[in-house]
Amino acid sequence: MSSILESEIAEQPDVVARFLVSADHSTARIAAEISRRGISYVMIAARGSSDNTARYAQYLFGACNRLPVALATPSLYTLYRSPPRLNGALVIGISQSGRSPDIVSVMQSARAQGCPSLAITNDPASPLAQAAEWVLPLATGVERAVAATKTYTASLGALALLSVALAGDAARRAELDRMPGQMRLALGQVQGIEPLVERYRYTERGAVIGRGYNYGTAFEIALKVKELTRMVSEPFSSADFLHGPISVLEPGFPLIFVAPSGKTLADLESLAKETRQRGAELIIISDDEGLLNLARTPLPLPSGTPEWLSPLVTVLPGQMFAAMLAKAKGHDPDHPVGLSKVTQTL
Repeated sequence: MSSILESEIAEQPDVVARFLVSADHSTARIAAEISRRGISYVMIAARGSSDNTARYAQYLFGACNRLPVALATPSLYTLYRSPPRLNGALVIGISQSGRSPDIVSVMQSARAQGCPSLAITNDPASPLAQAAEWVLPLATGVERAVAATKTYTASLGALALLSVALAGDAARRAELDRMPGQMRLALGQVQGIEPLVERYRYTERGAVIGRGYNYGTAFEIALKVKELTRMVSEPFSSADFLHGPISVLEPGFPLIFVAPSGKTLADLESLAKETRQRGAELIIISDDEGLLNLARTPLPLPSGTPEWLSPLVTVLPGQMFAAMLAKAKGHDPDHPVGLSKVTQTL
């Protein structure tokens, strides 16, 4: 019997497709207003899965729009009561519920300082939406499982759509429209992975490796593994992993590599070969046949996804891996131990 979580994972291609249609005109209008106001950089306030979409935005807006992206430090606004000056910033708050007080505080400070501000949320009536100048509703429908899946990919889609609108790039907009189809293909390729996942039933720790556009994907997959399976799973860039953490490797240590085709592939392949020589067991998410051949557990991706949009696709096998591992370990994937759907932090 499928869990609610599995059903929501399967919904994601349709959710993103609907969002791209419903938010097209409003995103173009918001982008035009932002361009008229003029910005020097982007500041993003988020927590949890939403914070992982912000890591994607650092690469997305940096590479495609030449805009630096900073991640907000909400404690400065709430606990220390010392909000920094935000001159020249577009401030974006990302939250599926829109109800975390610390994220709302960042948005309120942005409005008070006269900065353009945008809320990306699944609840357009939430405090975050009310505090922002503009709102992009994710419109995913109610997300019933505690672990975020469809709100995560819809948020990625919202950031990609905003980037395209700010750049006025018709070619990249066409590439974005292809992504729901790529997502369907990716989900089709990980059907029936339960027997592959079963071998990790008694695993207690591991790591996830990504880089570039998929640095945030590594964080998100590691979060899903921790949330759903109670397995300690830490995210790293391939560069950072070499600066010390590689010393934890021992025979059988599981490493998930997020390695789609693109500029980071050669670096990830080099690390995969080295860690394999050290006895690590590789779980590889990739569309590259040579790299998949290095894996004990290959999780193939469809070919033809542009690197800048690959996080919409690469996260899907990771979500399914975590959901299946939760079941293998005897956990309820819809109700992770000790978690609730809305987390409010100060």
